[in-house]
Amino acid sequence: MDLWKEEREYISRGIRLICGVDEAGAGPLAGPVCAAAVILPAELEIPGLNDSKKLTEKKREALFPVIQEQAVAWAVAWATAEEIDEINILQARLLAMSRAVAQLDPAPELALVDGNRAPQLPISCVTLVQGDGRSANIAAASVLAKVSRDRYMLELAKQYPQYAFEKHKGYPTKLHYERLREFGPSPVHRRTFLKNL
Repeated sequence: MDLWKEEREYISRGIRLICGVDEAGAGPLAGPVCAAAVILPAELEIPGLNDSKKLTEKKREALFPVIQEQAVAWAVAWATAEEIDEINILQARLLAMSRAVAQLDPAPELALVDGNRAPQLPISCVTLVQGDGRSANIAAASVLAKVSRDRYMLELAKQYPQYAFEKHKGYPTKLHYERLREFGPSPVHRRTFLKNL
């Protein structure tokens, strides 16, 4: 699998600072959505790097510091449960992505974004469906976003132990629905996701 295929076309045109952008946590009933933006050195090979959904939690955790250490720049940003309820999940995902890109230093020349919708950015943006399996930079961003959000949900599990966030990370599992029915929503639940409850 050649994760540099997408980037190579732009590198050949002299574009060096290419960031990958991805988010985690669009589907859960609770907690924020997390986005990451990463600029890797051109053609950097990180052994085991792949779409975060295809990696075990242990592998993602192992890759997390490697990506941070070897990246030219990286950033993680959030959109809260309140923002998700206010502007809807799609807009919240795009907002978190634009916040992550804005934090990069040096600033990228081009953004490769996972999915088919691009956030508002002051630079050129290319969307790639299933980009986390096609681009090294997006794959790296997918790992940072997923690990960051999972860790955040473990913190929320300490604040709200009755919901067992450590088990489901806020996703709509049978256990999560059972706890919601028993305890009602917490301040970190997305009200617009709970209309059927």
